[in-house]
Amino acid sequence: MSGDEDLPPGGGRRRRRSPAPAPPLDNDDLLSDILLRLSPSPSSLPRASLVCKRWRRLVSAPAFVRSFRAHHRRNAPLLGFFTEGESRVSFTSTLEPPDRLPRGHFSLDLEGRLHMLGCRHGLVLLLNRMEHYFQVWEPVAGDLSRVAFPPEFGNGGSAVYQHAAVLRAPGDVQAGEGPSIPFLVVLVGSDTTVTRAFACVYSSETGVWGNLVSTACPSKVPMYNPSTLIGSSLYWLLGPEMAILKFDLDRQFLEVIDAPLHNCHYDMLRYWVMPAEGGGLGFLCMSGYNAQLWMRKMDCDGISGWVLGRTIELDKLLLNSGEDFPPLIIGFAEEDNMSFLMASIDGNISGIMVKLDSTQFQKPFRIECLGIYHPFASVYTPGIGIGGGHAGAEHR
Repeated sequence: MSGDEDLPPGGGRRRRRSPAPAPPLDNDDLLSDILLRLSPSPSSLPRASLVCKRWRRLVSAPAFVRSFRAHHRRNAPLLGFFTEGESRVSFTSTLEPPDRLPRGHFSLDLEGRLHMLGCRHGLVLLLNRMEHYFQVWEPVAGDLSRVAFPPEFGNGGSAVYQHAAVLRAPGDVQAGEGPSIPFLVVLVGSDTTVTRAFACVYSSETGVWGNLVSTACPSKVPMYNPSTLIGSSLYWLLGPEMAILKFDLDRQFLEVIDAPLHNCHYDMLRYWVMPAEGGGLGFLCMSGYNAQLWMRKMDCDGISGWVLGRTIELDKLLLNSGEDFPPLIIGFAEEDNMSFLMASIDGNISGIMVKLDSTQFQKPFRIECLGIYHPFASVYTPGIGIGGGHAGAEHR
């Protein structure tokens, strides 16, 4: 073969062309990065898996699922709520199809004397007060972690348990390659004379409790409602002399703050600590059909105090509401700033989810028990079967 065959018709030597770059969607890394930005709703990855075998292979890879959950964990969708029965914690989905989860998902049989305290960051906190330990449950992965009380709160200790909270440990990196979420448990209590409040923090990463911190707290316990996380601080509503206990996680500092209606009789279903409109500490009070939204502000002298922001007349918003049963507060979803209210609708006692800052309502749900409803937000990623089916939950 002659070398002239390599010459173009006009003479000169032909340049060798570089291979054409792969189209963007033919690059697995780039496509995975695009798929990572799908909505965190439960149906997103299963629907993406139906596009083709390649997409199914990418979205079902354990490394991708971990990245997907980490990418969306700060805006995890509200999946539903937990309620506690005699011996079982049951989950009810509040999503519409195709995102609604089947009844029976995330249910747990309570062993011994376990009692549910609250949810946060995809975690559920359970308590066995008689045997002095907590169970931290991750419903999506099915993991259970047992955490014993610190010595100060155990038999012979000087502190008396009052309440506790669970939250994801700070930081963006998940510990190890396992499914478990690194978490903190914050235990709060009082002395036997109810003159001081105590707090102590457990870290799952170190496996130990931190130092006990305390503050003066005269006759302002017990606590009934779950805690509220605002910024880096946890808040509990105290009674019977209504006040608010604040625990600053960053500073490890505990203090008591007056409530806006501290002269009122404490009622666990009429008052709730919540974020204020625009940020900061807020407070919700139900007075008949009026929802009062208070906010804590600092004046020109640097002194903090409560200011009534807005009063929402719920009887003008709730259609077919019964005048004989004003709304009560049964839960609050921090991630969505969503209040769970119980009211009479069309003659039936129903649950209502409402964003009070925008007065947006969602469809009523059935009330099956009287008590606290625990909203649960998480990134739920059903496993993708080889044939395109969905098998269970993908572990974190």
